[in-house]
Amino acid sequence: MNTRRTAPFRRLTLLSLWVYALGAGGTLQADERDYDLARQALEQGQALPLRSVLDTVERDYQGQVLKVEFEHDDGRFIYEIRLLQNDGRMAKLKVNAVDGQVISMKRKEP
Repeated sequence: MNTRRTAPFRRLTLLSLWVYALGAGGTLQADERDYDLARQALEQGQALPLRSVLDTVERDYQGQVLKVEFEHDDGRFIYEIRLLQNDGRMAKLKVNAVDGQVISMKRKEP
């Protein structure tokens, strides 16, 4: 697989997913707050960059990221990632945003 050709497609796919996740109206305001929270956490060194977390998740769990949410849960920052694995199963991972460690994973059969 030629990574030069897939890189723009992957970026477009992730951008499309973010736009889809933003929705419209009142939902957009909540997502803007989440974005600001994530940006502040990154700037203050309280969270890893999303790209580095996604690279690890895609490599270790063999799949394509479909959705990402950034949350402050129980006093810590978490990336919640939905992943379509290569075997067709959907996985939902909670990843510690500080160190990139997977906290939990749930899978659904295809």
